[in-house]
Amino acid sequence: QVHLVESGGGPVHTGGSLRLSCEVSGRNIRIFNIGWFRQAPGKEREFVAADLWRSGSTYTADYVKGRFLTSRDSAKNTVYLQMDSLKSEDTAVYFCAASAWMELKTSESDYTSWGQGTQVTVSP
Repeated sequence: QVHLVESGGGPVHTGGSLRLSCEVSGRNIRIFNIGWFRQAPGKEREFVAADLWRSGSTYTADYVKGRFLTSRDSAKNTVYLQMDSLKSEDTAVYFCAASAWMELKTSESDYTSWGQGTQVTVSP
């Protein structure tokens, strides 16, 4: 069982930055890859980025590449999502989730444990 808690969301102006945190706890957490997803009002949840703890690599979706970057602090069991040059269309609830698959997964159905989400609101 893996427990995830997001933090760091809030209101921000267009062009601003936020850093989201995902604190991971539980048994055998090193076997899990951590993904970031977001869900805007009236839209489906979409994949944003992933930190592949076992391989040490990261992946960012094309539509946020160059603006968003995920990283980890292994000592703190925490994964971060740095979001820069924020746009109004980035407004959403952001979730982190854990996947036991070895390879990168971008479908929410491949993630078994989810945090509660943190709201990001980007306005002019």
